[in-house]
Amino acid sequence: MTNHIMLIIKREYLSRVRRKSFILSTFLLPIFFIAMIALPTVIAVISGPEDKKIAIIDQTSYISKAFLNNEDMMFEVSDQSVDSLKNREDIDAILIIPENVVDKPDNLILYTNGSIAMQTEMYIKHILNNAIEQIKLSRYNIDNLEEIINEVKTNVGIKTIRIDGEDEKESSSFASYMAGMLLAFLLYMIIMMYGQMVMTSIIEEKNNRVLEIVVSSIKPVRLMLGKILGIGAVAVTQILIWGVLIGAFSLTVMPSLLTKAITSGGDVELMQIVSALGAPGYLMGLFGVMIAFLILGYMFYSSIYAAIGSAVDNIQDASQLQMFALAPILIGMIFAMSILNDPNSELALWLSMIPFTSPIVMMARLPFGIAAWQIVVSLIILAVTTVFVVWISAKIYRVGIFMYGKKPNIKDLIRWTRYK
Repeated sequence: MTNHIMLIIKREYLSRVRRKSFILSTFLLPIFFIAMIALPTVIAVISGPEDKKIAIIDQTSYISKAFLNNEDMMFEVSDQSVDSLKNREDIDAILIIPENVVDKPDNLILYTNGSIAMQTEMYIKHILNNAIEQIKLSRYNIDNLEEIINEVKTNVGIKTIRIDGEDEKESSSFASYMAGMLLAFLLYMIIMMYGQMVMTSIIEEKNNRVLEIVVSSIKPVRLMLGKILGIGAVAVTQILIWGVLIGAFSLTVMPSLLTKAITSGGDVELMQIVSALGAPGYLMGLFGVMIAFLILGYMFYSSIYAAIGSAVDNIQDASQLQMFALAPILIGMIFAMSILNDPNSELALWLSMIPFTSPIVMMARLPFGIAAWQIVVSLIILAVTTVFVVWISAKIYRVGIFMYGKKPNIKDLIRWTRYK
């Protein structure tokens, strides 16, 4: 019998990992997530204003002195009219500075030949803001006013140290928030996608009468377990490949990217995320716990999907019953997003222990460094409940696969669980 289960697991596993959709999603999805996180930092490091030539019509005669040429941008103070400058091919933009710009700084006009990059527009605004501020400060006739203001300006930096027993670890609430949201969404997507895959596969085989032939050689319960474990192995394989890819990226690319971001004065919050991705030990710890909750969470929900698939004849009938599996997953995802703001609240703790919500909610809390005993207790409760749900689902499955032409109701499903 064990050999029969292994054959089913092998068939379900190989038939899916060889598909192009599996290969594409496995390798493209982590690249997409890494790009979403790393791309803003890369842009901040390598980007700058465009290589442009801008003509300035300065009606004040002194604001334009703040515009200095550099490698990327050339500025030309011109006495020509706007119409004349529009006809010049070497001019990319025309900036008109009105005479009353200091009192009404919202009257500036920038003519452009085609579109202009946001970075270039922000650069021009930055120069104008500084120049106008200097003029306004000079009106107060206070000695060393600029030095006083610069001295008063404060940029508070908080270094968060998380106490874990006798150990102290530096942490970032923003990076933990983003990691928790990503892990919760990833687990939600995997459980729902592969759980529905189990249901769809059973419905197709039931319609093709394949199950009637297979159950002549193996018990229905073992058949269900083989199918669940085979498809589950595909999910674990995908997660492991993602872990290897992200780990390799963390070791090779992230250190140099973080160094460049620091030296270029990049955004602090982005650098915190990059720093977290540059810690392979931290990432592997998250992935290890994630795989444990993935396996148990998948077994929990896929057994429900298997029972639903065996009880109906088509996808349309299954769409009503699968709310028993889909609703708890959605509730878990909704609560996971809400408890990210307070991962150590009593609500977060209890939702981490309830089997219907614990896999996804625990993933949202995990990056915040929750106590190890909470993870262990949550896994134990989830494992015990999963065994019970698999046992109930197996009872429904062994009856449902032989039922045709009738859409069962809740009473029918309860009655099937009582059959010996």
